[in-house]
Amino acid sequence: MRFGSTPYVASRAKARKNSLADRARLRQIIHQHPDQLTVAVADLGYRAEIDRYAATYDGGDLVEAALSDNLAHELDAMMDLCSGAVARIVSVYTGRFEYHNAKAVLRAVLNEVEADKVGHDILPDLNDLNTPWLQIVERSDSLRAAATLMRRKAFGPALMALPEDATLAAYEDALDRHYFANALSALGGSKPDVRMLKDLLATEIDHRNIINLLEADAMRLEGTRVVESLIPGGRLIPKRAFTAVSSGGRASLMEVLRGSNRFDMNGFEAAVKASDEAMSLDPVITWLGVRETAHLSRMSYLHPVSALPVVHYIAMKVQEVKDLRIITRGLLAGLPADVVEAHVY
Repeated sequence: MRFGSTPYVASRAKARKNSLADRARLRQIIHQHPDQLTVAVADLGYRAEIDRYAATYDGGDLVEAALSDNLAHELDAMMDLCSGAVARIVSVYTGRFEYHNAKAVLRAVLNEVEADKVGHDILPDLNDLNTPWLQIVERSDSLRAAATLMRRKAFGPALMALPEDATLAAYEDALDRHYFANALSALGGSKPDVRMLKDLLATEIDHRNIINLLEADAMRLEGTRVVESLIPGGRLIPKRAFTAVSSGGRASLMEVLRGSNRFDMNGFEAAVKASDEAMSLDPVITWLGVRETAHLSRMSYLHPVSALPVVHYIAMKVQEVKDLRIITRGLLAGLPADVVEAHVY
C-alpha cells in the first residue's frame, strides 16, 4: 500500500485502534492501588510521556500531563498520515479540539486561574502546541479580552458577535453552534463516508440538545434562554421543534423523541429513570455516549477503506484518554472502584 493512500491510512488507523485498552484492561487498572497508576498508564503506551514529565510532575498530575501530551501529538501524527479527501474529512472531525481548547481558556479566565496553573493542570506547558493558548490566559482579565485575542481564529467572529457582558455559557454555546455549522457545511457531496460522518454529527447535536433540555427542565428554565442553548442540525429534534421543547419541558422532549423510529425510546426512558433515582444526569450521559460509540463503530466497518476508520480511531483514542483521566481522578479521590467503573465506557 502506498504511504498516504486511503487503504494505507485506514489500515494504520485500525492497527492503532486495536492497541487501545479494552474494558477488561481498564477494569484491571481500576482495581489496582492508586500508587500503581503511573506504571499502569505507562504500560498502555504512555511511557515516553510519563518519562518526559516525571521531572516536573508526580502522581495524578504526571498522569494527566502525559495523557494530554500524548493525545495532542497523536492527533498531529494521524493528520500527517492523511492526504487529499481523507485529510479534508478527518480535519472536519479533529477541528473540534481547537474549540475544546478555547473553552478551557475561557473557563480559566473567568475563574481567574493563573496561566502557570493552566499550564500545569489543563494544557501542559511542556507541549509547544499549548503555548498560544496559555498566552491568551496570561494576557486576559475578562471573557471579552480572551475572545478579542481569539478574534482571528475561525470562530473569532462568532465570539465577537456576542454582547460585551455575555456569560461563559453564551460563549460556549456560540462555539458549539459555530463548530457544528461549519463542520456540516464543509462536508459536501454524497459519498458514503461523507453521509455517515454527517449522520454522526447530527447524532452528537441531538445528544447535546437532549442534555441541555434535561438540564433546563431540572433548573426550571424555559423560553428564549433555552432555545439559544440548542444547536441546529440534529435529526431527532429539528429546529422547527426548538420553541415547543424549550417551553414544554421534559414532557415535550419525550413526545418529540417518541416520534422517531431511529431512537431506542425504551432504553432512553430507562436511563432517564435511573437519572431521576440518582438525582444526576450521569446515567443519561453514559447511555447517549454508548449510542455514539456504537454509531462510530458501525460507520467504520461499513466503509473500511475510507476516512471513517481514522475518525473512529481518533474518537476511541480520545475516549481512552477520558477514561484514564476519570480513573486517575476517581482513585486518587478515594472513590470506590465500582463508582469509578460506572463512569468508564
